[in-house]
Amino acid sequence: MINNEALRCLLCKKPKCSLQGCPVHTPVPEAMQLYREGKLDEAGRLLFDYNPLSAITSRVCDWRQFCYGNCVLNIKQAPVRWYEIEQEISGRYLLRKPALRRVSDELKNKHITLIGAGPVGLSAAIWLYRAGALVTIIDAAPRMGGVLRYGIPSFRLERKWIDALESMLIKAGIMFVPDTKVTNLLNYAKRADAVLIGTGAERPATLNIPGEDNPLVLQALPFLKNPENFKLGKKVIVIGGGNVAMDACRTAARSGCDTWVYYRKTFENMPANPLEVEEARKDGVQFCTFQAPVAVIDGGVLFCDCENVTGPDGKIVTRIIEGTEHLVECDNLILAISEKPDFSILEGSGATFNIHGWPEAGPDYKINGLSNVYIAGDFALGPRTVVEAVATSRTVTEALKNSLR
Repeated sequence: MINNEALRCLLCKKPKCSLQGCPVHTPVPEAMQLYREGKLDEAGRLLFDYNPLSAITSRVCDWRQFCYGNCVLNIKQAPVRWYEIEQEISGRYLLRKPALRRVSDELKNKHITLIGAGPVGLSAAIWLYRAGALVTIIDAAPRMGGVLRYGIPSFRLERKWIDALESMLIKAGIMFVPDTKVTNLLNYAKRADAVLIGTGAERPATLNIPGEDNPLVLQALPFLKNPENFKLGKKVIVIGGGNVAMDACRTAARSGCDTWVYYRKTFENMPANPLEVEEARKDGVQFCTFQAPVAVIDGGVLFCDCENVTGPDGKIVTRIIEGTEHLVECDNLILAISEKPDFSILEGSGATFNIHGWPEAGPDYKINGLSNVYIAGDFALGPRTVVEAVATSRTVTEALKNSLR
């Protein structure tokens, strides 16, 4: 039985949901038409070809910002819930574990090394394999998935989707080298026709406040990777307003903690997916805005009130209100304020960096100063969504085809 939402789709000739909303430009009208005709296998194959992680991105990406938010029927405040249909089509297709097949010889006998087995590495491996390349994936973790397996909680993303992708790649003969941290990039670059770095943003930022080294302070990413290894106290405060903060607070709340999120700005300024904020509230998480931590002491955190003010340039900035220090007691403080990639892999490689300390690369994401090393995902853009990481992976894959064939 088909989802009636499919019958509401106008099958636009110039679909905003695809062309403007979706970073990978998923062909929604074509897939929707196949779904209406009951051709679920063909629809699944079409979506997989455009986005091998379709079964995952349709579940974890901010569809209000992307496809759903750009549906032409938003004019009538009744956009089509395409993401529901995509979940059905892509999930069914992926769990059937279709065999990967080479569809061209564009990159025949070309050796390509992918550093990172997260969204970039998984999607690039599939596209490059289909183009005939000999692909090797290297990752510091024991299994494939990256943030999908070791960052996003299982209550938000079931592991069966990542397991299915991992199984597909292994059966295709794609080489996976686990538990390996790359320290000498040039050695890999010399042995391969091209190298793609797709590691995530895993280096946490710090608050730079007194007492931050207190044992009660935890970083969100290690906590999310192995939450069972952390014994949390009764009350937990999470600092941050992004998706990592929402994952951390929901994980803490589901373990039985009295969990709070403290954020220095307003709800409107939170970069987190609004849906995740809603889910956090349903899990019992409480929020406190316009609060900035200024010191950590035994038994709690000193906060100051904040306010929004208009600067001389007309921009609204958030500032701390002096003299408003107050103690908030807690047993643990989880920091989820920001993350950056670990650029140490580029040390001694000849890569060039901009004034902000990020590697310089062209529109094809090839690093300036290196002849065959590319970057994608968080390593190129900073912390972004899974579907945006897949989109950069697609750009690099096309660049590699043009460069190597």
